[in-house]
Amino acid sequence: MTGYDAFGIYQALKLHFTQDSYDFFKYNGKTHLSVNAFENRKDKYHFYKLSRKYTDKQNLTDFIVANLLVSDRLWVGDLLSEDADVRYRTRQKVLQSLSYVFENDCRTLFEGQNPNDILKVSDGDYPVLLRKAVRNEIAIETVCILNKILDFVPKWDKQITDTIRWPDYRKKLLKYASFLPQDTVKYKLILKKVLL
Repeated sequence: MTGYDAFGIYQALKLHFTQDSYDFFKYNGKTHLSVNAFENRKDKYHFYKLSRKYTDKQNLTDFIVANLLVSDRLWVGDLLSEDADVRYRTRQKVLQSLSYVFENDCRTLFEGQNPNDILKVSDGDYPVLLRKAVRNEIAIETVCILNKILDFVPKWDKQITDTIRWPDYRKKLLKYASFLPQDTVKYKLILKKVLL
């Protein structure tokens, strides 16, 4: 992997998380960036360092995604910090034990509660599920998987009145969902087990 390759992945992922019109998977991570434009950048050496640290495209993609979840205003220099490595390792632990994390989060969410109350929007305010996700009490992956199963985000769009934080969180939720496993059968079974 070259510095230019790392730059291309970084740009494509940044576009994916910030632009509604760009989809990393639809365009296969490609953007219109010339080698000349890259070579004229003052921060190109950061990309060379990244390309030496993560020689595999998938690892670099996972690393950048883990950090973009924290902030979509990510500068490449931030990716070379120890904090970026910690965020990546933390996200990898969640992804490696995703079914376990999902089950525990569902138990926390639904224990002693009516499942419909978790998703209900009252007077335009955030539902319980969203409040817990924003406070990092449950993993964003859990919300993404639950949305794949129950498809509640379109309903929330109509009912949540917040126009500052909700649109950004909604975009992050929908954009990140495509990086998670697409087969929901396993998670439907886990959810059914928790609710019974």
